[in-house]
Amino acid sequence: MAMLLWLLLALLGCTTAPDPALEEMWEGWKSLHAKEYPAEAEATRREVWEKNLRRIRQHNREEARGQHSFRLAMNHHGDLTDEEFNQLLNGFSPAGWDEPALIFKASAALKTPAEVDWRTKGYVTPVKNQGHCGSCWAFSATGALEGLVFKQTGKLVVLSEQNLIDCSWKLGNHGCSGGYMTCAFQYVRDNGGLNSEHLYPYTAVDTSRCQYNPQDRAANCSATWLVAQGSEAALEQAVATMGPVSVAVDASSFHFHFYKSGIFSSKFCSQRVNHGMLAVGYGTSQEGGHNVSYWILKNSWSERWGEQGYIRLLKGADNQCGVATQASFPVL
Repeated sequence: MAMLLWLLLALLGCTTAPDPALEEMWEGWKSLHAKEYPAEAEATRREVWEKNLRRIRQHNREEARGQHSFRLAMNHHGDLTDEEFNQLLNGFSPAGWDEPALIFKASAALKTPAEVDWRTKGYVTPVKNQGHCGSCWAFSATGALEGLVFKQTGKLVVLSEQNLIDCSWKLGNHGCSGGYMTCAFQYVRDNGGLNSEHLYPYTAVDTSRCQYNPQDRAANCSATWLVAQGSEAALEQAVATMGPVSVAVDASSFHFHFYKSGIFSSKFCSQRVNHGMLAVGYGTSQEGGHNVSYWILKNSWSERWGEQGYIRLLKGADNQCGVATQASFPVL
């Protein structure tokens, strides 16, 4: 973090004077999110925060004029630049699969429900917070495994991301510096299990040795399926029939960082994926007199982000944000 601050100072040069009209709001935001800074850093962080706030307000003025389908809001990451946000929180690495893979393809004979939401069926644990650690891949993987455990046992168990962070390096994962959901599933299969969050709590650092306890196995899997790359039809069928599915998206844009509500669709969203999430369902909403389809994606940036920790992402629009590019799920 010290290196990031140094780079930020170098990029910004001399800070501009803070807007006195925002003083009360700045102090309230710091208090709400328990933010404290060294004296030399606060002016720089406030400058970043004010810039983000101006961009959020401009977007929402445009949304009010019908130019966007979603709104933004200041959140607990408001003192981060786009570059810092992506370095600290977006830790999915594309590809990373060496074994012959099972491919889940769309079937013309399979009819899926119009709407699916696995949260209402008990498959999904509460929204978590990865903190300043690029471990989104681990949270996406545990989400899919939590759904699998519930499907098999009827019990919802919160699983350990830290177990994956500490123990799956040999499979190609790199802790807080990024990883793959497929390699996380492979670790669980090869290891013969995964511990619960309760017994192996999250620390948001990757400097600890592996402490997996086989006596306290809380989940397992026997194989991994990859969803046909780029196929939203296959992803829909996988979500409808298998349960929550691990996905990756392009979460690099400012708009994604400060998403608050609505159906997300942005020209700044590419198909170069960098962030692991969990597809827990899909649905349709009436927007401006038209039916608009969306994916329901669970994030790991706390409930203070988005719609209580979730985003509705435009569905059926040429693979918006790359949502169907690197989807996968474990089976038992």
